[in-house]
Amino acid sequence: MNSLQKFKYKNCFFFLISFLIAIFLFKIPQVQSFLFNLGNFGYFGAFIGGMLFVSTFTIAIGALVLMILANTLSPLEIGIIAGIGAVVGDFTIFRFVKNNLSGELEEIYNKIDTNHHIIKILHTKYFSWTLPVIGAIIIASPLPDEIGVSLMGISKMKVYQFLITSFILNTIGIFLVISAGLIIK
Repeated sequence: MNSLQKFKYKNCFFFLISFLIAIFLFKIPQVQSFLFNLGNFGYFGAFIGGMLFVSTFTIAIGALVLMILANTLSPLEIGIIAGIGAVVGDFTIFRFVKNNLSGELEEIYNKIDTNHHIIKILHTKYFSWTLPVIGAIIIASPLPDEIGVSLMGISKMKVYQFLITSFILNTIGIFLVISAGLIIK
């Protein structure tokens, strides 16, 4: 068995490494130029812009791409196509959190809070429904989706429910952001 398979927190480690790589890539002028020129690719650009719209590191670029497309495409078309792209981005995060990262974080949490105070509070009748609702509000807002998707990922939400919810919320959120941008412009 190699040392990477023995490493307990490899998903947390890869998650951190992916952020560092993203920061490094965005400092390269050719990568920045490519991302800023996505607005010239029509519906494909809207799809990629939607994928970029969900991440902390790429939300500004995604919004810029979508705003450039708003000059030639209708906000409704952009909202739908970018909403599909956003679902792809959110689903990647959702699967990562639901399958891998949540188990590692749970193990770390168990070491920190041995009496499970937070889990007891979250599983009361007053809080059990809040994780998906707060997650949905975050996804619908122009804020990056990682926290909202993570909240939905650690809840007992089924994949098909997440996909439908993510599409509807992202489509509405992107449509509203683009419409507001056109009004302000």
